[in-house]
This record gives sequence, structure tokens and C-alpha cells, in this order.
Amino acid sequence: MMRRAALPLASVALALALALPLPLSLRAAAAGETAQAADQAAIRARLTGWAEAFNEGDAGRVCDLFADDLQSDVETAAAGDKASVCARLKAALAKPDRRLTYAVAIHDILVSGDMAAVRLTWTSTLSAAGKSESWGEQGLDVFRRDPDGVWRIVRYMAYGTR
Repeated sequence: MMRRAALPLASVALALALALPLPLSLRAAAAGETAQAADQAAIRARLTGWAEAFNEGDAGRVCDLFADDLQSDVETAAAGDKASVCARLKAALAKPDRRLTYAVAIHDILVSGDMAAVRLTWTSTLSAAGKSESWGEQGLDVFRRDPDGVWRIVRYMAYGTR
């Protein structure tokens, strides 16, 4: 008799536990994880979209990835700001006898509020005169969510892996 009474009581207790809202700390943690996953997805989309824009020759979309106060450090180029980086990219796109393409492999995206750090590898392929050469660059991109809500690179460092 005691066993039969315990089973419905346990079922009622389980139903009540499932019906109660999660404690605030658990709800905040779940919301934080959801927001972080959304931010990571947005940053991933910005980077893959950049490669697509570059490979399509769309200089306007290529430069939109960078914040106005961009600073860059690349092993094979002088330190740069947005104007100099965009000028180099536009010059690379303007060479009709050479085709440069990019592919990205994202290793980590760490988001903290409106800032994020991305560890990645860019693979560049240069095709000219029927020949093709590829090389990689390891990099660290620092993103900031700008006032318009769009993630843009504010700092980046890259070095070759040839």
C-alpha cells in the first residue's frame, strides 16, 4: 500500500519541479550562453563573408569588416590602419593578370561583452600565368561590436606559416 501511494506522490513532485521556473542564476547563465553562441555565429559569418566578398572582388564589402580605428600588424607589411589595409586589398583586387583568393579556418572565438578575440588561419592562393601557389597565415583578430551592432575588426596580427 505504501508503495502505490509513493509512486503518484513522486510523479506529482516531479511535475511540480518541472513546472517551476529556473532560478535566476540558471536563467541568466542559459541566456548568456545563448547570446555568446549568437555572437560567435555573427563573427564567424563576418569572416566567411569577408572571404566570399574578397574572392568575388567586392572591395566595398571587404573594407566593411574593419573598424574605422583599425590597427594591423602583419609580418609581411608595415603596420597599418583602415585606409592603408583597404588600399592594399583594393590593389590586390585590381590586378587582372593575378587572382588572389582567401579561405578561413577559425580555431577559437572568445567573446566577452562587446569584444571578441578570434584565433584563425587564412589560406591565400595566388593564381597567375597558369600557376598557383598557396600559403597560410596564422592570426589573431580582435573584434568590437560597433554602435550599429555589427562586429568589426579593431586590431589584428598575422604571421606566415610557409
